Amino acid sequence: MRTQVGIVGGGPAGLVLGHLLHEAGIEAVVLEARDREYVEKRVRAGVLEQGTVDLLVGHGVGERAQREGIVHHGVELQFDGERHRIDLSALTGGKAIMIYPQQDVVKDLINARLKTGAPLAFEARATAVEGLDGDRPVIRYEHEGAEHELECDFVAGCDGFHGICRGAIPDGVLRVYERVYPFAWLGVLAEAPPSSEELIYCHSERGFALASLRSLQISRLYLQCAPDEDLERWPDERIWEELERRFATRDGDWTLTRGPIFEKGVTPMRSFVVEPLRHGRLFLAGDAAHIVPPTGAKGLNLAVADVKVLAAALSRHYGDGDGDASGLDAYSRTCLRRVWRVQHFSWWMTSMLHRFEGDDEFQLRLQLSQLAYTVGSRAAATTLAENYVGLETA
Repeated sequence: MRTQVGIVGGGPAGLVLGHLLHEAGIEAVVLEARDREYVEKRVRAGVLEQGTVDLLVGHGVGERAQREGIVHHGVELQFDGERHRIDLSALTGGKAIMIYPQQDVVKDLINARLKTGAPLAFEARATAVEGLDGDRPVIRYEHEGAEHELECDFVAGCDGFHGICRGAIPDGVLRVYERVYPFAWLGVLAEAPPSSEELIYCHSERGFALASLRSLQISRLYLQCAPDEDLERWPDERIWEELERRFATRDGDWTLTRGPIFEKGVTPMRSFVVEPLRHGRLFLAGDAAHIVPPTGAKGLNLAVADVKVLAAALSRHYGDGDGDASGLDAYSRTCLRRVWRVQHFSWWMTSMLHRFEGDDEFQLRLQLSQLAYTVGSRAAATTLAENYVGLETA
């Protein structure tokens, strides 16, 4: 089997790349190790930057998001028992965020690709990526009980943190930058209308909490917890009580809406980047190349930003008669500028809002001072807002 671009991974990065390449008339095969049902139900991010929404809409896969997504023009920061609204739109010239679940983005992209008839194989597990230094790299994969080879011009490694593509790069080529945080998020989905019109990022002496949503009927709520937290120790009633303690306000005029919890999970926290993002004919994108703590709501958005750059570079390469490779050569450098900006923002939000083991009163006062400056200074609030809705360039 032969194609121009072999895409390993059918998550947001791989599917967006496949869609953009199809529109540009470039052949691509998308290989996804999991079955379709798993991919479409995999619960992940739910906050889309302005640029992500614009890309989906501009390329014909954002109609349902426009219809069902919930646009937010601000977020709230809570600390010292009080809430402060950051007006995202007023500080960024009208930009906003959209609440629209990642699994719905994936569904929309899968449906769009299947309508075109472009190749998309589920339960196609890549086992090796070879020949990256030559002109015809090969992806070996298992599908429907048989072994296959996909020969291509380029390989896009969109197969996540645990995928095989990053590992196909020889030892000594990649530089790894990583920080593992000493806490995690205990996240729940509950059949309960959101308790707030906008997201609440809460700093408390008991630890961080986040009030989010997936729809007008489903709340998404998080509590800072230990990385090895045992969910058996967290019955529903304890979760609700702890959420109420952390979100409690001085004036006591806010009520947490309760409802049946139908999903629980613990999300570890890490910052991770590899450099470079290209080796020979292989390009890494999304979680295969970087992980950010979820505090900044950047994971999916950063993956989309990667493949937007890659699709443009490939379009230029194939569109020019002489095979212009300048965009491909600049791919890693271009993407890493945004990656490190996003890493800093996500680290900053995480460090400002979470309680670290061993923190003393001095550290607590520093956090409260930073939060007070952020909500009290237009310049500081603008920095948060610009990064949260997504910078056009980084």
